[in-house]
Amino acid sequence: MNQEQLFQEILMARQRVYAAGDVTPLQQLEIAEYDFELWAKREDLGPIKAYKWRGAYNAVAALSEVQRAKGIIAASAGNHGQGVALAARKLQCQAIVFMPVSTPEVKQHEVKRHGGEHVEIRLIGDSYDEAGIAARAYCDEVGAEYIHPYNDPVTMGGQGTVADEIVMSGHGPFDRVYIAVGGGGLASSVSCWLKKYWPECKVIGVEGEDQASMKAAIEAGKPVELEYLDVFCDGTAVRKVGENTFEICKDLLDEIVTVSNDEVCHGVRRLWETVRAIPEPSGAMGLAAIAKDFAAGKIKPGEKVLTIICGANMDFAQLANISRRAGIGSRHRRFLRVPIPEGNGSLLDFLKALPEAVSIVDLQYGRVGTEEQYPVIGMIGSAEEYAAVDALLEARCVTAADVSSEEIVDYRIINYDPSLFTCPLFVNVEFPERAGAFQQFMEKVSDYSSLCYFNYEYSGERVGRALVGMDFPDQAAKDACRDLLNGMVGGDIRDVRPVSEETLQRLLG
Repeated sequence: MNQEQLFQEILMARQRVYAAGDVTPLQQLEIAEYDFELWAKREDLGPIKAYKWRGAYNAVAALSEVQRAKGIIAASAGNHGQGVALAARKLQCQAIVFMPVSTPEVKQHEVKRHGGEHVEIRLIGDSYDEAGIAARAYCDEVGAEYIHPYNDPVTMGGQGTVADEIVMSGHGPFDRVYIAVGGGGLASSVSCWLKKYWPECKVIGVEGEDQASMKAAIEAGKPVELEYLDVFCDGTAVRKVGENTFEICKDLLDEIVTVSNDEVCHGVRRLWETVRAIPEPSGAMGLAAIAKDFAAGKIKPGEKVLTIICGANMDFAQLANISRRAGIGSRHRRFLRVPIPEGNGSLLDFLKALPEAVSIVDLQYGRVGTEEQYPVIGMIGSAEEYAAVDALLEARCVTAADVSSEEIVDYRIINYDPSLFTCPLFVNVEFPERAGAFQQFMEKVSDYSSLCYFNYEYSGERVGRALVGMDFPDQAAKDACRDLLNGMVGGDIRDVRPVSEETLQRLLG
């Protein structure tokens, strides 16, 4: 397939797709630190909250009634299936959508909602690839029509109407356009159309670090299959790009930027903070790449930059993980395992020495059988603030390990040895979520006890909650601290409650 063929497919798609949905808007995003003009194409506001309706409807509508009567078959991780379901209902035909067993409930529900009695879902395999193999086999068996999610020219033509709307919006031309790449259908068709009208526009593909199948294909000179595929950004998790999409992208994409999952989470948060929209992870990949290129000095002041918010179909349960990994504003998270000496007040002493601008958003600690203890401290800060933290560690001759990407953080693994506790007291502490409030609590109890356990994670609420274990040399000191705790509620501490006996038994074994 060549560029002129794809251009013609996009022209023909113009006549079909708007029977299924309307033009989606372009919206300017106001981000204070950016010295360039940033716009977003809001495909998350389309009929299925993602751009995939365009290609799916175009492909089904291009079939004859006889072909549609044979049945429509598709494989999808979610959004393409919704587009096929929408097309089946509007064109009064029957569709079967094969989806991985792990497909988020929200996407399964939306497929049924859009298709109604015209669609059937079959959950097959653990990945899109396995679902696709099953769909193809069934299609061959019954002679139905297969609607490819990205590599079919007619599907690609439908996706290209996104670019047609960008050009017709009157907000261009743009200097840079960032497009998330999965199988390559959107990237190939948008780049084809934009390069025709704005030859000087840089079109940049964006892939996840562990799902960069288009980058691998361009480097290899042909589509290749990735050995490992990360599915955090499930809408772009494609192990091998298409032959047709590859042929277009290798010639028209000016660059491919890879982004980490944490950078994507930051992009999700940035869109929420800017326009109160929540994209699915794949929908924020363009914003993540823009932030990365801006930090690297690649985007010039005054340039006009566009990203495509390509989808917003995310399982609600994923929000908690995204929020934890996203950072706040322009400040990013960092987790350090810091060696501190065992003893009263040693952890507090280190926390008090940190730069005031650094926010503590996570603290995981359990006493283990060494003279040094190793709490994991989660921080939110800027590059300059982290440089100050590094300077503090160097001044104290402390070697801290960055564990931001380790399982101990992702799974909140807190190792501790209850046999090292002498006379422990575990309490739930609730405090105003502001700087210094919890330190006041720690200062007051450090004269009586040493910490043996600590579990705190920032939740975004106005109050913070921590499960705290304190160890005392004897029962008298423990009783004295109980009296102190009873008088601390109010001011910097909202509530202090002993843990239940059931919880205590679990903690102490």
